[in-house]
Amino acid sequence: MARLPRLTLPGYLHHVMQRGNNRQPLFVDGEDFRALLALLADNAPRCGVAVHAYVLMANHFHLLLTPGTQDGLPQLMQALGRRYVQYFNRRHARTGTLWEGRYRSTLLQAERYLLPCMVYMDLNPVRAALVAQAADYPWSSHAHWRGLRNERLLTPHALYWALGNTPFAREAAYAALVQAGVGAQEQAALTASALSGWALGEAAFIGDLQKRTPRRVAPGRSGRPRTASGT
Repeated sequence: MARLPRLTLPGYLHHVMQRGNNRQPLFVDGEDFRALLALLADNAPRCGVAVHAYVLMANHFHLLLTPGTQDGLPQLMQALGRRYVQYFNRRHARTGTLWEGRYRSTLLQAERYLLPCMVYMDLNPVRAALVAQAADYPWSSHAHWRGLRNERLLTPHALYWALGNTPFAREAAYAALVQAGVGAQEQAALTASALSGWALGEAAFIGDLQKRTPRRVAPGRSGRPRTASGT
């Protein structure tokens, strides 16, 4: 089967994932984590991409983004990928590729999946048994949205603002969402959509999205298509 081309549409929420080649580490120590975040902070504004959330794991990372233009997201990921590999290879005296092929990306219905995807990302280190609580992991955006630190690279989505009328109310409401976690079915849907490239949302969202692009946004039904007679 031919590889599904990535779908990028300005103004829509995108869940992006990138892995290390053969699951090799992308980050050796704190300096490496900080280097990628610095590159993200420098290049996202230049490319017109809003960064809502991130989590950097040892051999992969997730980003939750809204591009302002058609080319913003590809340009950001190209710059991030190229410059980080140059930095990493130089610092660690190595050559060759670092990434497992191209990055993976999918569109999400923000009203349905923005907050669940943020929680899903925050809990990635907990699921990996790296920390007991999301707040204990330093390489995610969780602490920012909990009011524990301030990061200039992050842009609040309108749906995060809607959690409360004050910073304290929003932070408390978001903490409660993380404490409640993401259900197994929702977690599986977010993972599958990121890996497959199919958009994730309710039927009306998928239908509207399909009108905006010739590229299929969701898998078709299995089996032979019906004929006009219904057979």
